[in-house]
Amino acid sequence: MMRSLRRMLPFTTVLTVSALALSGCFAASPSADDGSGRVRVAMLQPPRSGLTPLSDDAFKLSRWSTAETLVVLDDLGEAQPALATAWTRVDDTTWSIDLRPDVRFHDGAPLDAAAVVTALTAATTASPKPRILDGVDMTVEADGTDTVTVRTATVDPLIPQRLSSPQLAILSPDAYAGGGPVDPVGHGTGAFVLTAVDGTSTATLDRNDDYWGGPAKASGIDVSFVPDGTARAAALRNGTADIVEAVPVSQAALVDPALVHEVPMPRTNTLYLNNRTGAFADPSMRAAAREAVDADRLVDQVYEGRADVARGLLGPALPWTADRPARTTAPAGDPAGRRITLGTFTDRAELPEVAVLLQQELEARGFVVEQVVREYQFIEADALAGAFDAFILSRATVLDSGDPVAYMYSDFACAGSFTIAQFCDPAVDSALATASATEPGAARRAAVLEAERLILERDAVVPMLHERVVQGEAASVSGAARDPRERMLVTTDTTVG
Repeated sequence: MMRSLRRMLPFTTVLTVSALALSGCFAASPSADDGSGRVRVAMLQPPRSGLTPLSDDAFKLSRWSTAETLVVLDDLGEAQPALATAWTRVDDTTWSIDLRPDVRFHDGAPLDAAAVVTALTAATTASPKPRILDGVDMTVEADGTDTVTVRTATVDPLIPQRLSSPQLAILSPDAYAGGGPVDPVGHGTGAFVLTAVDGTSTATLDRNDDYWGGPAKASGIDVSFVPDGTARAAALRNGTADIVEAVPVSQAALVDPALVHEVPMPRTNTLYLNNRTGAFADPSMRAAAREAVDADRLVDQVYEGRADVARGLLGPALPWTADRPARTTAPAGDPAGRRITLGTFTDRAELPEVAVLLQQELEARGFVVEQVVREYQFIEADALAGAFDAFILSRATVLDSGDPVAYMYSDFACAGSFTIAQFCDPAVDSALATASATEPGAARRAAVLEAERLILERDAVVPMLHERVVQGEAASVSGAARDPRERMLVTTDTTVG
């Protein structure tokens, strides 16, 4: 009851302000009933890197069906043709990839081997590289006009899956010209042409009538970036958005249940512990933090049952993880007043609430906790630099390749690019190398679970819960993708009205 009162007391004021602000965001967009066929989308996070595909912004381009990859993944994570029609493994480190004929970029340039080489070389030489290429030394060269050859320095059986990552989207050569940031505006191959981006506020896309896969049913997409979860939910209720990304669980109960769609997803809410400096450089303090976390309480009180308690890094979206090996637990020490900083971000509305409960649980264990909460774009650099003793992160675990090895390498390898845990362990590196080199199938899954076991036995992080997609769709919407991997949203089949 106290929790309900805490939410409801400020709700009417916040909702009024948020709804007014959001109506301004969508004011220029046509309504769902005016016959335009345009889809209005309210998205969680604004662009962080100018919509360059070499960053996480790539997933926006993918969800808008404007930038495409050589390969896509089916529901089982198996590679399927897209801009590539076929691929052949020539030897352990060489792949030959055939390109789809008669595809043109939005600026009129042809999709050919030279264009693919330009795009993929930009990714392999970027600093930092897209996380799907963490630990991968890859080169690409043209073999005629319609085939490219991909070579890796070491055996990598997942090259087709890696090429499905939105961060390896193929844009027109002009997108990479000039030596500046990659420019996606008007340079994709997809069903919708990105025509305008207004900073971190809006994006506009029009239908590509010459799309190689056939024209989309909708005439365009009008995107607004709305980090405030209450405002996104209000947009669904008041009809100013047709599709709403990531409806907060605290708001889902206030929306017509017919408009809310819930999908288990490979995303884990995790407490990352700074293994290098501060209190959690001590393994016994990491164990104490692990014992302090009450995940059942978090699922019940913050997520209102719309999540699953974590038994490991990987959750029920990957059913094979249920057969994980037993692991040992390290003994916990007594914090006895040890001071720690706990960071998280506001973009996902549940995380500040998780931080409040975690602070209570950690303090009950004996820690003295200071919270730091900001928007993600203002806190990521500090988190990656190890500025916090602990950091709460909602992390997708198979976002890029349909395989968790890339995520595990990125977050837990000594040479990883997303090491918020400041973690480095030779045994874990060895286990990840084994998993990476193992062919897809049962043996690879076993190797992944062995790496997970080692990471968790060292209490590098504390996995707390696995989230579910809560996506809002107006009653007039049909054909929107409900994608656990968060790669697809508006497709050629999406319509409004």
